[in-house]
Parts: sequence; C-alpha cells; structure tokens
Amino acid sequence: MLVKKLPKIHPVKCRKAASSSCEQGGIFNRVNFKKLKGLIPVITQDHKTNKVLMLGFMNKDALKKTLKEGKVTYWSRTRKKLWTKGETSGSFQLVKEIWLDCDNDTLLIKVKQMGNVCHTGNRTCFFQKIYAKKQK
Repeated sequence: MLVKKLPKIHPVKCRKAASSSCEQGGIFNRVNFKKLKGLIPVITQDHKTNKVLMLGFMNKDALKKTLKEGKVTYWSRTRKKLWTKGETSGSFQLVKEIWLDCDNDTLLIKVKQMGNVCHTGNRTCFFQKIYAKKQK
C-alpha cells in the first residue's frame, strides 16, 4: 500500500443558502436513487482542468461517507461493498464540489486528484480513443 502525505481536508460543507436542508437530509431527498435500484452514476472530474477522470456508482451510504469525510467513496458493483478511492493506492479524490444533474439521478463530483486515477497508472480512466470524426 502506498502511503502519501495528504493535505488536511475538511468535510464537505453545503452552500449557505441550502445549509439547513443539507443538514436535515435535503440532499438525500433530492437525489433519485430509485432508477438504478439504489445506485446513481457519478462522473468524477478534475476541479482545475475539468478533465473527466472516471465514472463510478454510489448508493446512499457512499454519498453519506463522501460528504462526511471529504474523500470520494463509491459502491463497488463487483465486490458489493463501499470503497474509498485511494484506500489501497493512496490516490485519493478530495471533494471540491458536488453537482446534481437536471433529472436528479447523476452526480458530477469535482475533485483534487491525488496521484493517478486508473489502476493502469493513467491519470484518467478515459485514455483509449476508439473513434474520432475526420475533419473536412
């Protein structure tokens, strides 16, 4: 296991205008976990470059843990358990912003990425171009 010195992080805070609804579970009332049987897709993006880093899934417990700890936690569909990105590699994702899409069923999480994202050693999981339209 890689051990890296992490910057001091703080739990994610809600925007002032929505802070009371956040503390009272307002976030969980807005996010629709029903469409995918308790899961929602999560697009993770670098907060400075806006580069898409990966796609994962969360359940309510993963979102709660992410909000509490300030590090992105996903639901592993293959292992059927929560996993915090970086718990074995040291490549944590520190939450900067969380956005909800217009249908309330997908999250976009902007992060400060510590190290590489992909298990292949790449900075992003999206490094394999399979199609590009030819320019005229």
